Amino acid sequence: GARSLLTTLVDHGVDVCFANPGTSEMHFVAALDAVPQMRGILTLFEGVATGAADGYARMAGKPAAVLLHLGPGLGNGLANLHNARRAHTPMVVVVGDHATHHKKYDAPLESDIDAVAGTVSGWVHRTLDTGDVARDAA
Repeated sequence: GARSLLTTLVDHGVDVCFANPGTSEMHFVAALDAVPQMRGILTLFEGVATGAADGYARMAGKPAAVLLHLGPGLGNGLANLHNARRAHTPMVVVVGDHATHHKKYDAPLESDIDAVAGTVSGWVHRTLDTGDVARDAA
């Protein structure tokens, strides 16, 4: 799943990912090492990741990727994502989520990611099967 997502992004001209990951995104972080064409840049705060991706995409004239940790991570990056949407900045934002079988427990970091992301995105999609990741990302 994670490697196919990164490969698909690279195949479509996205070669840098600004990230503030958590444990739910570790497969994605590990896959960064397996796809050398994708440059991973770790940040200490989601606002830095989203702001850097917005600035990079505007300066480079091509899309940048962002990796955020769960709904609270998305929330921390919202201001810059709002600015990027208003500026029509090309960005791909990946937000990790809890395993589907944990959803019923309403974990402390559980959020309605789709609803929140919809306020700052041109398109929101949730992939439930790792076999569909590359197709959905294309």
